[in-house]
Amino acid sequence: MKLDQYEVDALMEVTARPPLVFVEGRGSWIVDHRGKRYLDFVQGWAVNALGHCPPEIAQALARQSQRLINPSPAYFNAPAVELAGKLARLSGLERVFLASSGAEANEGAIKLARKWGELKRGGAYEIVTFEGAFHGRTLATMAASGKAGWDKLFEPKVPGFPKARFEDIASVEAVITDKTVAVMLEPVQGEAGVVPASATFLKAVRELCDRRGLLLILDEVQTGVGRTGRMFAFQHAGVRPDVMTLGKGIGGGVPLAALLASGRASCFAHGDQGGTYCGNPLMAAVGNAVIDVVSQPDFLAEVTAKGDYLAQRLRELSARRGLAGEHGSGLLRALDLGRPIAAQVVDAARALEPEGLLLNAPRPSLLRFMPALNVTREEIDRMVAQLDGVLESLA
Repeated sequence: MKLDQYEVDALMEVTARPPLVFVEGRGSWIVDHRGKRYLDFVQGWAVNALGHCPPEIAQALARQSQRLINPSPAYFNAPAVELAGKLARLSGLERVFLASSGAEANEGAIKLARKWGELKRGGAYEIVTFEGAFHGRTLATMAASGKAGWDKLFEPKVPGFPKARFEDIASVEAVITDKTVAVMLEPVQGEAGVVPASATFLKAVRELCDRRGLLLILDEVQTGVGRTGRMFAFQHAGVRPDVMTLGKGIGGGVPLAALLASGRASCFAHGDQGGTYCGNPLMAAVGNAVIDVVSQPDFLAEVTAKGDYLAQRLRELSARRGLAGEHGSGLLRALDLGRPIAAQVVDAARALEPEGLLLNAPRPSLLRFMPALNVTREEIDRMVAQLDGVLESLA
């Protein structure tokens, strides 16, 4: 298929892509190959924490690319040391491994838990995960996930991931055996439809892990780095994990992720974990720039305020259109359309003229909103007006 001057067939087809090629973006706006602008409330699936091409990231890349790009992870480098120190101080988890993707960080968390089980729990290796969970697309993280339909893909599955029900502590206790080493969950299940764990449930899981001598692993790939209005989502519940993973927003759009662990849980031996690009100074410099902006109390307070404003506007839209309501945390929210038209809404919103709107549909009846953390109230209002017009046209 050719889109003007772009021949796109060489790209392996792994998803259905619309017939457009994006060529530039600024803030909440992105532009395709024909010059059409789109208001972007997907932002790379919550990746662009500061929007498209923020000056902080552009400047960090320009500066660092002229100094040092990759000396090999066999050596220390200044940006990686700086970023690890910031993450450790902000999270209270003393050890940090920098990676390139959320799936890679989650794979590392699984390896770390199994190593800990080998050393501390007589070879225990099972990690309790949850129905509806999403932890990545490697073989192990797919097995850990509870995404519908994945149970039949890429057999045989990596063993060791018994499933519990989200928000049901009894179901967690029911699958714990002497082979169990950890419980792993997302504070907000994103792919399941933006389903937040309650503070009560997270505290109960933390207490259960303490009582049974297990590690608590929190996958904050989507929720971490300010998305929920706190630096990390676990801070809302007043608990602290033993292991946490970050991705998406930590790089503001570049491939950067992190595996964090307490000193007690950090047990890798030399050679157990690594990667050619892990902790490279170019990406770490970007991570430092993002963290320096997002970690400011005033910035996080604005995320909370704009999350509340987005929720209010979606509730108003839901009431006006007779929809089934909205839910979420901070600037990670979902609108329940009440009927399976989400894919149609996404397509119609993108096709709007003269300016399109980018939305995401994680479930047939749900829209997910993941705007830049510095989205403006005016952009929220504009998005709601565009979406209202789409719903009117589909009524």
